[in-house]
Amino acid sequence: MSVFDPSRRQLLIRSGALAGAAALASLPASALLATPAYAASSHSKTPTGEEIRKAYRRFQANQARVLTGRPSPNGWEMEKVTDGGGTIWSRPVPGTPLEGVTVRIGAPEAVLVHVIRRFHYEIDELRKGDVVGWRSPGAVRRGLPEGNQASGTAVRIRPGHYPRGVKGGFFPQQEVVIRDILAELDGVVRWGGDDRKPDESLFYLAVKPGDRRLADVVARLSRWRETPGSGAGAPVDVLAPGRRKAAAPLAHRQRAAA
Repeated sequence: MSVFDPSRRQLLIRSGALAGAAALASLPASALLATPAYAASSHSKTPTGEEIRKAYRRFQANQARVLTGRPSPNGWEMEKVTDGGGTIWSRPVPGTPLEGVTVRIGAPEAVLVHVIRRFHYEIDELRKGDVVGWRSPGAVRRGLPEGNQASGTAVRIRPGHYPRGVKGGFFPQQEVVIRDILAELDGVVRWGGDDRKPDESLFYLAVKPGDRRLADVVARLSRWRETPGSGAGAPVDVLAPGRRKAAAPLAHRQRAAA
């Protein structure tokens, strides 16, 4: 059969397009929207196999620039850059003067922003620069909880006020609020003050990707955002017996897990 046989050429084109399409099907929406294939299809033009392959190569190059291939201590992949095509971006914290906090978008963002907002409303008002999110994998000790910052799943709130290795930075009534926040989030967030070497400015995800508890908590936060008088900023009696009853055993478990 000649290499120029039309039927063979069509088969090769179709097989190449299908392979590329299968690869694109696994891309995050943000990556797909940036591909030439999407731009072409948005104008009612069917992308060619070559266009799809080019889009996939572009995606692979971006992933190599962004991803490390290594997990942080809580199991989420660390990334090299922010606001650059990965999953870690500067995100707003409504109701605060913070200009943005670099966190992993999606579920981690939802719970960490909730922590920051309750801290601001119920513990102490935050100012610009008071919260540090993502840090480069080379700037953190990856084997310690602070390594979770490199995956966008941890934040430090006023690190200058609560230095590593020092306990007692919060008043007892402030710690009651911290315990209430953790219990409200069903323990999917951990406080560094409970770690073997205390790190009281640090709050980080205590669950791995895909954990059902995280999805359940995010769904609850979403409902609260749609319900007036609910969620961060709403009046909360952290001393209510029911809330204290939920907070105490979680505190015991998280301390014991250090």
